[in-house]
Amino acid sequence: MIRKIVEINEEKCTGCGLCAAACHEGAIAMVDGKAKLIRDDYCDGLGDCLPACPVDAIRIVEREAAAYDEAAVKARQAEAAPLPCGCPGTAARRLSPCDLPAGAEAPSRLTQWPVQLRLVPVDASFLDGADILVAADCAAYAYGAFHERFLRGRVALVGCPKLDPVDYAEKLTAIFRRHDVRSVTVTRMEVPCCGGIERAVRTAAAACGKNLPVEVVTLSTDGRIL
Repeated sequence: MIRKIVEINEEKCTGCGLCAAACHEGAIAMVDGKAKLIRDDYCDGLGDCLPACPVDAIRIVEREAAAYDEAAVKARQAEAAPLPCGCPGTAARRLSPCDLPAGAEAPSRLTQWPVQLRLVPVDASFLDGADILVAADCAAYAYGAFHERFLRGRVALVGCPKLDPVDYAEKLTAIFRRHDVRSVTVTRMEVPCCGGIERAVRTAAAACGKNLPVEVVTLSTDGRIL
């Protein structure tokens, strides 16, 4: 699939790390003192990293991007019309949902409010001793049994790394440090921008000073666990 993706000039790169910090998708990392694009499939091609680079070592190019499962991606994108921004996560497509029996209702498993990560107080009492679910906004809409499979018995923290202008890692680190959190489950979508929410959780788990178990579940846009 030909799409827009960043290209880093390693000769110009000074190793400052600003581009890696600006990449919400976690596509860029510092390797041997240089910035490298480590995941083509995470890069959304929007170029948030460009203005962060002080030496103009990054540009946007159009090329074949390596996919983690190229055959599956091509099949799901067969009807997709790429949008001008080039991000595969914004490509329009039609899905085929499954219907519940007439009159059937699934019970809510939500145990607290608020659920938006930006709104949840760091000192909220419901975080004490909790199993936490950090969920990408789209996850509950993509996976039909989301409440029963993922939300039941967990405290939900919901956000979108592409649309929310914040660094989740800082707040999550504060939550993990302050509370006796038992475990963290991340539900993210397969699209590249969701790499940001996984990266934030892993960064916070490493920074909190505790041995915190983290499980990451990736969901497809057609409602499967990958």
